[in-house]
Amino acid sequence: QVQLVESGGGLVQAGGSLRLSCAASGTTFSVRSVGWYRQAPGKQRELVSSIGGSGDTTYADSVRGRFTISRDNAKKMVYLQMNSLEPEDTAIYYCTLDEDGITAWGPGTQVTVSS
Repeated sequence: QVQLVESGGGLVQAGGSLRLSCAASGTTFSVRSVGWYRQAPGKQRELVSSIGGSGDTTYADSVRGRFTISRDNAKKMVYLQMNSLEPEDTAIYYCTLDEDGITAWGPGTQVTVSS
């Protein structure tokens, strides 16, 4: 059973940085695609970034150039470095992993960016 646990969220001022981490277990992690989604109050959940097993990455237009996704297969970890944060980045951030056609979700971590 895949389990994901996010950490690293918090309160930061606009222009600041945070690094989110996601720890995975119960999966052949190195070959799986992993993603970060976010959901702001009153808005739909959206894909922020993803990284494939081969290291290929995608980014939402709203975060490209500010956020960087990376993974450490030996530790079964995925990271999201978030720089130049904006109040619009305030949301709950979720880690996801696709395993045999099923998407697992972590419980989420809150990111709040004050203006």
